[in-house]
Amino acid sequence: MAGTDNERARKAAEGLVYSSGFGNEHGSEAVPGALPVGRNSPQRAPLGLYAEQLSGSAFTEPRSHNRRSWLYRIRPSAAHPPFARANRGEIRSAPFTECLPDPNRLRWDPLPEPADPTDFVDGLWTLGGNGDATQRTGMAVHLYHVNASMERRVFGNADGELLIVPERGGLLLRTEFGLLRVEPGHVALIPRGVRFRVELLDAAAPGQGRPTARGYVCENYGRPFELPALGPIGANGLANPRDFLAPTAAYEDVEGPVEVVNKFCGQLWTATYDHSPLDVVAWHGNHVPYVYDLRRFNVIGSISYDHPDPSIFTVLTSPSDTPGLAGVDFVVFAPRWLVGEDTFRPPYFHRNVMTEYMGLIEGAYDAKAAGFVPGGGSLHNMMSAHGPDRETFDRASAAELAPQKIDDGLAFMFETRWPLTLTEQARDAGHRQRGYDDVWQGLQRHFRP
Repeated sequence: MAGTDNERARKAAEGLVYSSGFGNEHGSEAVPGALPVGRNSPQRAPLGLYAEQLSGSAFTEPRSHNRRSWLYRIRPSAAHPPFARANRGEIRSAPFTECLPDPNRLRWDPLPEPADPTDFVDGLWTLGGNGDATQRTGMAVHLYHVNASMERRVFGNADGELLIVPERGGLLLRTEFGLLRVEPGHVALIPRGVRFRVELLDAAAPGQGRPTARGYVCENYGRPFELPALGPIGANGLANPRDFLAPTAAYEDVEGPVEVVNKFCGQLWTATYDHSPLDVVAWHGNHVPYVYDLRRFNVIGSISYDHPDPSIFTVLTSPSDTPGLAGVDFVVFAPRWLVGEDTFRPPYFHRNVMTEYMGLIEGAYDAKAAGFVPGGGSLHNMMSAHGPDRETFDRASAAELAPQKIDDGLAFMFETRWPLTLTEQARDAGHRQRGYDDVWQGLQRHFRP
C-alpha cells in the first residue's frame, strides 16, 4: 500500500509548474475562468465557487506587512462540524514550562526509527522553544521522522507558520494553493492557517520495510518570515526573491470522510469533514506557501581577512519589535569558498546574546570534526560558550591558507532572541549525547608571555 501511495505522489510531483517571487502578488486558476476579474468577492463567484479571504495579518497593518489571499473554493471553510480535542502525541507548544532553561551545550543524534506506521502529524517531535503561541511571540523547534503518507488527513496550524527542512526523503505537500515538491537541500514555508497534507516521495531502501523521511521544522509564532534587509550589501545577494517558488492552483474534488487536524493554542483538535478542504480551484494574494532550493543561496563572505558573522548567511528573518533583533532567523551554511588571509577560517569561539539551534542536512560541518551528524542537532543557549572542537581548532590553526572550497556539507541554524527551553522528552531522550562537553577537552594552553 505504501509503495502505491508513493508512486501516486511521485507521479503528481512530476513536472510541477510554479510561480516565482517571494512576497509577490501571485494568482492562479486550475480551471480557466475560475478567478474573478476586477473584484475579489462578486455577487456570484465564477463557476459556482465560494469566495473566501485568508488573512495572515491584521487588516490595518502597513501594506508592506499585510498578508492575505483570496481563495475560490468548492465549499467554504465554514462548512465543517465541531472540532474535538485530540491526542497531541509528542507535539508541544509555548510557553514551555516542563523544564528550566539550561545554560549547558546540548547535542542530539537523529530521532530513532518509527516503530509503527507514522505520518507527518504523528511523527512531529518537539525539542523545545520560547515565547507564547497564544501571544504570537517566539518559536518552537520540532523534528519529524515518518514512514507513511497522510491518508485522507489534512493538517493546519493556527499557531504559526511552519518552515520544513527535510534531511532524508522527499515530500509532496498538497496545500490549499496547490502542490509543492520539497527534497533534502530544499525548504518549504507553510504560512499560518494554510492546510496541507504530506506524502512521501521516495521508495523504501533495499531491505527496508517502509520508506522513511525525516527532517526539522521551525514553528514561527511571531511576525511572518521575510527576506532580510541587505543594507550595505546592496541590491543583490543572499536569497534572491525569484528563487522562491509558489504553487499553482490544483484542487481536490473529494467527497467522503477526511480528518482535519487543527493545531490551536498548543493543542491538537480534530474534525471529520464530508469533503476535502483542499478544494481551492483558484486563488490570488501574497499569503502563500513557498519552496526554496538552499543551493541557490548567494553566499556573501570575506575576501580579505576574518570570518564574517553568521548573520551574513541569513535566508529568512522574522522581525521583532526591536529593529535588528529577530524573533527567529533561518541561516544556512551553504557551499562556499574560504580565501581569508591570516584568518582562522572555521567559525570562531563565541558567546552570543542570541540562542542557536543548529542542524545538519548532509555531509559535515566545518567547525565540528565528529559527533554532529545529519539529522542530529545542537543547542547553544544565549551566552553559552561554543566554537570549534579541539580537533578542528588544531587542524585549522596549522592549515595552509590556500583557497578552500567547502562543498561537502549543508548545515543550517534557527537563531532566536530568547533562550530555548527544552521539553522533558528532549532533555531525557536516549539519543541525546551526554558527553557533548568532551569535544572541547584537551584545548591546550599556548600562552607565551
